[in-house]
Amino acid sequence: MVDQAVVEQVRAQVNAQSDQIVQFLKDLCAIPSMDSKIRTVCERAEAEMRALGFDDVWFDKMGNIVGKIGDGEKKLLYDSHLDTVGIGDPDEWDWDPFQGKVEDGVFFARGACDEKGSTPGMIYGLAAARDFGLLEGVTGYYFGNMEEWCDGIAPHALVEADGLRPDLVVIGEPTRMKVYRGHKGRVEMQVVAKGKSAHAASNFLGDNAIYKLLPIIDAISKLEPELGDHPFLGHGRITVTDMHVKTPSINAVPDEALIYIDRRVTFGEEPLAELERIRKIIGDRHDIQASILYYNDPSYTGFVFPVDKIFPAWALDEDHFFVQAGIKAGEQLWGSMTTGKWDFSTNGIYWMGKAGIPSIGFGPGDEIHAHTVIDQVILADVVRATEWYALLPSLVR
Repeated sequence: MVDQAVVEQVRAQVNAQSDQIVQFLKDLCAIPSMDSKIRTVCERAEAEMRALGFDDVWFDKMGNIVGKIGDGEKKLLYDSHLDTVGIGDPDEWDWDPFQGKVEDGVFFARGACDEKGSTPGMIYGLAAARDFGLLEGVTGYYFGNMEEWCDGIAPHALVEADGLRPDLVVIGEPTRMKVYRGHKGRVEMQVVAKGKSAHAASNFLGDNAIYKLLPIIDAISKLEPELGDHPFLGHGRITVTDMHVKTPSINAVPDEALIYIDRRVTFGEEPLAELERIRKIIGDRHDIQASILYYNDPSYTGFVFPVDKIFPAWALDEDHFFVQAGIKAGEQLWGSMTTGKWDFSTNGIYWMGKAGIPSIGFGPGDEIHAHTVIDQVILADVVRATEWYALLPSLVR
């Protein structure tokens, strides 16, 4: 445990910096960073890290920002993605989604919850850990990255292309100020049906690709009862999420139709087996094909890191030392701390799911507000989270 006098010193410094922490969050949210265009928002985070005296700050090959502080043997990395989804229909917002608003201590803005809300605490927390000797034996890293485009691709590239492999990771996705220790995985698939075009007035001469997918969509909608279950991660899920059609015009029979499938997998469910499940629904047809999606879009720097869109489920046991370290930090600060899991997906699918690096989650906000027009975070929690990020390094060395 951390000496209580040091805990109080950390709390006092964080409270003294609360206005700066809140303004930093507002600055981050004021910078649009959709479609993984994160250069400008990363530069804002870079400026804050340099002002706080981080030992080094740099951009990786993909274009994510990395800050380093301390020189200990154990590498502890704080991960938050600085990109956001778009704002959708601007008329659905009752305030400017980037400037946001504060009401009853809650800050409403795009990215406040998912996930810029954890960035100020992570950066100020690491600086506080250095200031009060809590980084002894630890090198702390802040990793501000792009995640919305393809979960886990940024950390995967950081490890494989840039050679930075941490020993422990904290994911800053919203956890309601609890320690989260896992979530379901995901595999993204597509089904493509080929048909034959014809004028709609002579539709009998064509072969409608849309009609071929209708029984498949219906079958997928009835699959969930037979999917896997897990006492911690929960039941598997499957959803047809999008559809695209190729047709010469709206007066013609479409000759191609495509659907996308989001399959949330729990422990014991394998991505390739889930692809075969869809193929069995299709049956022995050469005009309909199912496949797992492949991602090779370049980042804003032009960097390409191709991956199959397979995202493993993962979880740490409640008694894992890293989970317990997170609990102890919360207990020493606030008297209690509980654990939980995310319903959505995070970069943990790479850190723990693929690389086997022990990972936990901690951050302000509630994921139910992610991607909504009431994207929000409690400002007091943004500040309080800083204390947790400051104490944790001393509990893992």
